[in-house]
Order: sequence, then C-alpha cells, then structure tokens
Amino acid sequence: HVQLVESGGGSAQVGESLKVSCTARGYTNYCIGWFRQAAGKEREPVGVIDTDGSTELGDSVKGRFTISRDNDKGALYLQMNDLQRRDTAIYYCARGRGPYCYSRPTDYNLWGQGTQVTVS
Repeated sequence: HVQLVESGGGSAQVGESLKVSCTARGYTNYCIGWFRQAAGKEREPVGVIDTDGSTELGDSVKGRFTISRDNDKGALYLQMNDLQRRDTAIYYCARGRGPYCYSRPTDYNLWGQGTQVTVS
C-alpha cells in the first residue's frame, strides 16, 4: 500500500529557508507534484518532478524553490529558499496517475496529509 508522508516545514522568518520531505514507496514510475493551499484559497501547484528527475516550478517560486528525489531512499524534497509571507500555506506532495506530469490537482490521485509552513 503506497503512502505519502510529508515532514519538515514549520516556521521561518522572511528570507530564511525550510525543507519539506515526502517519503513514499512504490512511486518511482510516477510523477510527483508539490502543491500548497493557503487559508481561504484554492490548492495551487508549486512544482513537479518526473520519473527522470526533471522538474518544473511554478512562476511564483521559480528561482527560490527546488525539487529533488532520492529513489534509493524513497524520498522527495522541496527546498524552499528566500521564503516570503505569501509562501505561508499547507504543503502537500502527491502522486500522479502516471509518469507524465500535469499541474492540476485532479491529475493526482494519492496525497500526503500535508505540512504547515508559516513565514512571518
């Protein structure tokens, strides 16, 4: 049974860095996406990483966030640098329906429980 479990996150000051991890098994043949949802807002894509390790980041985080995966450890990472208050949200990792990456939440059918990131 595949599960996604996020860890890390927490609180940071503006300009600081945080790293969120997502542990998973049985996901190596799937795209993995990172999403976030701020209070009162819709869930939005942060970025995706495909089976070859290629990544695509959203415009709002490009140049500040990076995504990586370590298949041997069954882990994926979202490194967040130069955090801003607008980055405050619950962050989720999610497994896509196949190896190809898309940006809509509906293209992902397995979700972690989420982890809070608060920037002040």
